[in-house]
Amino acid sequence: MKIASLRTLSATIMGLCAGGAHAAGFHLLEQNASGIGNAYAGSAAIADNASTIFFNPAGMTYLPGVNVSAGVSAIKPSFRFSDGGSTGPGGPIGPAVGSNSGGDAGSIGAVPNAYISWQLSPQWFAGLGVGAPFGLKTEYDDDWIGRYHSKKFSIESVNINPSIAFKVNDRLSLGAGVNWMHLKADYRRDSAVLLGPPVVPGPMYLGDVGAKVKMSGDGWGWNIGMIYQATDDTRVGLSYRSTTKIKADGTTSLSGIPAPAASILPASVDAKATVKLPDMAILSLVHNLNDQWQLLADVSWTGWSSIPALDIDNGNPALNDSLELKFRDTWRVALGANYKYNEQWTFKGGVAYDQSPVRNATYRPTSLPDNDRYWLSIGAQYSPSRNTTIDIGYAHLFVKSTTIDNDTEPAKKGTVRGDYRSNANILGVQVSYRF
Repeated sequence: MKIASLRTLSATIMGLCAGGAHAAGFHLLEQNASGIGNAYAGSAAIADNASTIFFNPAGMTYLPGVNVSAGVSAIKPSFRFSDGGSTGPGGPIGPAVGSNSGGDAGSIGAVPNAYISWQLSPQWFAGLGVGAPFGLKTEYDDDWIGRYHSKKFSIESVNINPSIAFKVNDRLSLGAGVNWMHLKADYRRDSAVLLGPPVVPGPMYLGDVGAKVKMSGDGWGWNIGMIYQATDDTRVGLSYRSTTKIKADGTTSLSGIPAPAASILPASVDAKATVKLPDMAILSLVHNLNDQWQLLADVSWTGWSSIPALDIDNGNPALNDSLELKFRDTWRVALGANYKYNEQWTFKGGVAYDQSPVRNATYRPTSLPDNDRYWLSIGAQYSPSRNTTIDIGYAHLFVKSTTIDNDTEPAKKGTVRGDYRSNANILGVQVSYRF
């Protein structure tokens, strides 16, 4: 029964988590909803419910007894493209790209999470977390200007994270966990069929082929953390999550193949790809200023340079595909505050600056038109009883004006040149209970 329940929860999370990414890149920071109100400031030190398992497993030592926490975050991104001179593949003999700007490539998604922690003894704690740390979905109109780069790109993940923690003394706590992650991807774009002799009399554009790549795979990683209680009112948290190498396989399917090319283009081929998802380190501070005010701060680093490109091997050099990214490592800084109004209500606020892994306009993909963003967050926590808390949080993400001039494969995919107007809204609810 427990195995079946875990599989059901994992399947549910995998099915829901394909919304747009809202930490930089396609990392989903929304591994609880209780941190949204503070823009996730203090995430590796706050330890106010069992979701600390993801951000810092050492935080379980601050949770006596048995604690359960579950929540969901609804995320609505917006990506609207304005053309600035895009061109199609193949030069003069290639197709015209038209004028369709693709509509709003963002769509609403939901990111659920669930955690449980147990106090095994005065010093030892154990826990289990299930969440979706990576996710992405962009989808454009079928005949949009950048259809040779991407029409749809979707990434879904589920991560299962058993953890342990040890309370060394009243000041120092340590924690560690292992992670099994499953990743599923769906990538669709058009490919222009350009043929010459002897297949056709001369260089000729025959039409577009629809290409759809669907793959899945899994991998293992680990995470560690520590919390140091510097004073009765101040604690520092430090945590690290390792890279996760995913080996995925699946199928590339082609549709709408023009008759002259039917003999040389297969309808379906086996596909495979390998990606090393980035590692991440967080340094957090939580300080109780007085009985009502609590201050929080966060500095985090993400090793996005582990993904220089996404290469899809279709078993034939002529059919292989590549997305050149040249991602850079990034930093995120967050500040937050909690105000305890009374025994039942606490109000939250936070701001953050989140750096994008996209290096510049040349390497900005249409599948992830990402840029640096600022968070502005508010939230509230209601405690109907000593053992129950309900958190609600809202954040608006202001994304910098975003230019794209992607000409990394002009002969094959053309050039997408223009600007994006982007933003995102996040609304989450978390319920936590202590037995």
